[in-house]
Formats: sequence, structure tokens, C-alpha cells
Amino acid sequence: MALESALVSESPILPVRGRPVRPSGRHRRPVPSQLPPEAPALVLATLGDASGAAAELAALIRVDNPQIQVRLAGLGEDAKQLASELEAAARERPEDVTAAVVVPLLTGPHPVADRLISQAVASSGVTATVTDPLGPHPLLAEALHIRLAERGLARADRMRLINVSSPVDGVVLATVGGEKAAVEAQPTAVLLASRLTLPVLVASLDSAPSVAAAAERLRGIGAERIALSPCVLGPEASGALVASAAAEIGAECAGVLGAHDLVADLAARAYGSILSAD
Repeated sequence: MALESALVSESPILPVRGRPVRPSGRHRRPVPSQLPPEAPALVLATLGDASGAAAELAALIRVDNPQIQVRLAGLGEDAKQLASELEAAARERPEDVTAAVVVPLLTGPHPVADRLISQAVASSGVTATVTDPLGPHPLLAEALHIRLAERGLARADRMRLINVSSPVDGVVLATVGGEKAAVEAQPTAVLLASRLTLPVLVASLDSAPSVAAAAERLRGIGAERIALSPCVLGPEASGALVASAAAEIGAECAGVLGAHDLVADLAARAYGSILSAD
């Protein structure tokens, strides 16, 4: 009973959405089915190099949205690849149009990535729009729920029958990017708590509030079995860092978001929102 009361105080209950499957309808068509030739390129910017989950996400977006020219750039240490992709996109378009929409493959703000992206846009001299990161968003909470369920750390459906216990008592949602990223992740944590009907607290893998502090707060309200939910795509935090954080609090850990199709939908949605605003 104490744990249920704490849940209400920690995370306001929001309206229940559908079960965690790939969305349909408007979520599957965030971009018009046809675009003019001069439509801006969608340039995905990722920390590190343009491989792994980032490359898989780019492939997913191309399959679901063949009308979009999708480019991918790893930021590396100097963002030169991003500047090069922007310049290439501009060469294929009239001078008086926006050549590219840069979508950061990040779930929240990240000081290093934000600086590198701004630097690349400025150095390229290209007319480009940079979107916000992919979160917070209900689809992000849905993807996190699915990753937890894949490891047996959450029920795959959202019907909490009174005689069926949850695999865990609470969740630590782990971010990277400093305190600002942790603050920005709060709405996603509330949405995830609503889906799981469990307390979800945000912590940071690289700043305060720490994962250990969040786990201590959860245990203080009666949560004995805790899961760690990394709210990262992959490149932002090494596997060793995530595993170490989980081990420190004695928690099982969900997989990183990686190349989830809901993340691909979010990236396409970010691009489509810029087109809609023009």
C-alpha cells in the first residue's frame, strides 16, 4: 500500500494508450507520401561514427519513407562529416530553399552533440534547420516499455490484473547529457510510469541525480526489485557504463533503445514537423 501511494505522488497517472506494438495511422505517416524534388534532405546526426544502430535507423526510415532523401553523419570529434553531408544536400537543391533538416539521434539534450551540430551547420554555410532531440515523447516511453518487456522486466501488455504481480517494483530511467537531459526526461518517465503503473525515477549516468540516489529513493518507498531502463540509443553511453550502473544498484537492466522502429518513427516525425511548420 505504501508503494502504491508513493507511485501516485511521484508520477501523476496519465491516460492509458494502446499496447506496445508498432503504431499505425498517423504514427506510420508522419511525412506526406509525396514530396517535391527540392524538399530538404533528412540528415541524421549521431554521436561517434555512422554505423551500428544509427545506420540501422537510417535504413528503417528509408524503407518506411522512400520519398525522403535520408543522409547519415557521425559527429566524431569535429563534425566534419555532418558539414560534408549538408554541403552535398545543398548542391542538389536550389539556393533559395532549406537544403536539410538535421535530426539529432538523441533522446534529449547533449552538450557535446549540440555544440558539434551547431558548429557543422555554421561551417557548411548551408541553410538547414536543426530539430529538437527525439524526446520527451509518448512513443519514446512506449519503446522503453518494450525494451523492459523484452528482458522480462515488465509485462508486455498494459492490463495490470489484480492477481498478477509485476516483475519489478520500480524503475530507474537512466539518461546521459548532464542535469538538463535528466530534467527533460521527466515527462517520458511520467509516461512510462503510467504505462507500467510503477514508480519511475530519472537518473543520470554522467551527472546528478545519480543512479544510486534514485535507487535509494525507490527503496525508501518500498521498492525492492528495481530495473534500470537506459533512455539512450547506444552511442551516447558505452555498454560498460550502463552495466556498471546496473550492477552498482543491484538491478537488472533493459537493453538500450537502439534501432527500434518507434525511434525511426520519431526521427521521421521530427522531420515532418519542420515541413508542416513551413
